[in-house]
Amino acid sequence: MLVTLKEICKIADERGIGVGAFNVPNLEALTAVVEAAEELNAPVIIAHVEIHEKYVPIEVIGPIMIETAKNASVPVCVHLDHGTSLNEIMKALRIGFTSVMIDASSEDYDTNVERTKEIVRIAHGMGVSVEAELGHILVSEKGASEGDVTPNNVNPKDCYTDPEKAREFVKNTEVDALAIAFGTAHGVYAAKPVLDLQRIMEIKKKIDIPLVMHGGSGVSSDEFKTAIQNGIKKINYYTYMALAGADRVKKFLYENRDDDSVQFHDIVMAGKEGMKENVKIAMNTFLMK
Repeated sequence: MLVTLKEICKIADERGIGVGAFNVPNLEALTAVVEAAEELNAPVIIAHVEIHEKYVPIEVIGPIMIETAKNASVPVCVHLDHGTSLNEIMKALRIGFTSVMIDASSEDYDTNVERTKEIVRIAHGMGVSVEAELGHILVSEKGASEGDVTPNNVNPKDCYTDPEKAREFVKNTEVDALAIAFGTAHGVYAAKPVLDLQRIMEIKKKIDIPLVMHGGSGVSSDEFKTAIQNGIKKINYYTYMALAGADRVKKFLYENRDDDSVQFHDIVMAGKEGMKENVKIAMNTFLMK
């Protein structure tokens, strides 16, 4: 069932759960995520991110994502993650994505507001939800290429989202969901992150829209659950899912190193199963189990 981000977050709110948003840069990742969601009866967000264009263009994977969502037995939102250009966001809207993220968080506050307002105006006219970001989500030493703000070149607390600024930002942009910074980072953590979970509650008191957590890989189950209880509704999760797929492929190849009958499709299916198992663990946490 294809739904918008606003609709899927309402479902999460009614059930007292969080919804995982998983990047799907290939068919194996897509099927792993949706199968896991169906088996657990969990709403889910499948996402395409600009940095994965080198693996599969949105024009190729996008229509497949939408058809998969329509045919799923659970609510599925099709989301553009970290959209930084109007061109890429318009591609997603024309293809039929039901949610887009405008990430202008690296710009100054006023520019972030103006760019977000423009996307909200366009997307809302097409019935599509919009996520924006305020503050800076850090990039770990082994992080994805979603910015260059690392714990080494800034004080992490200087990047945290200010609750009052969040209230002002939401009022001025009319955005549907807001990604906030409270200590998480994209990629693999070199050390255990220190999260300001209280800040989520402080922001939630100021604004009445779903809050989004980026950099979900590596966060403990208890921290996830506390974040959800404090107001997080959407959780971005990819790195550890992708690593689980790679680990399963390595294991499969080692165990079958003397088997000359192994073909490429056997390898990718092993990767899919590794991702699916990891996704189900994450989803159960988001379901507060």
